[in-house]
Amino acid sequence: MIKTIYLKNMVCERCIKVLKNEIEAQQIELQEIELGRLQLNFKNDKEIEQVEAIIKNNGFERINSTEEKVTEQVKLQLIQMLHRLPLQIEEKLSTYLAKHINQDYSKISKIFSHTEEITIEKYFIKLKIEKVKELIQANEKNFTEISQLLDYSHINHLSRQFKAETGLSLSQYKSQHQNFRNPLDQIV
Repeated sequence: MIKTIYLKNMVCERCIKVLKNEIEAQQIELQEIELGRLQLNFKNDKEIEQVEAIIKNNGFERINSTEEKVTEQVKLQLIQMLHRLPLQIEEKLSTYLAKHINQDYSKISKIFSHTEEITIEKYFIKLKIEKVKELIQANEKNFTEISQLLDYSHINHLSRQFKAETGLSLSQYKSQHQNFRNPLDQIV
C-alpha cells in the first residue's frame, strides 16, 4: 500500500539522507523523499511501525493537519531560499510563497501566525539572522558582504535587526568566537 507521510523538522539534505538510509536499511520500499515528505510502499503494518519508530528516533514529527502542512511548507520554502545565496527575492515574499504553496497568501499568513504565534516576516528575519551567524562563523565574508548576500538594503539595517534579535552587535558576536546558533527546526 502506497502511503505519503508529511513530516516536521526536516530542514536540510542531511535529514533526507538519514531517513533514506535508515528506511532502506529496513528494506522498506521508499518511492520518493523530499524535505517534509516521504512516499513509501508498505507491505504490512510492521513496516509502518518501523517507519514510525525511525521518524520518532530521529527527532522528526508526523504532520496530521492541513494547517501544520501549510506551516511546514512555509518554513521549508524560506529555509530553501536561504540555501541559495546571494538571496534574490525578485518579488514580494507574499507573492513568492503564494505561488510556491499554491494558496492565497492571506490564508497562508493566517494559518502560519495561528500555528506558530509569529508572523511569517518575523520568522524569516529569525532565519536570516541564523544565516548571518553561520556566515560570521565561517569567517569568509565581512559584514558588508554578508548584508549584500542576504539582500539587506544597507549594513545598518542588518546591524539593527541582528542586535534586536540577539542582543549583540555584529562585532560583539564575532569577537565571542562561540556558537550561539539555534537549530533551524527550533526557530519560532
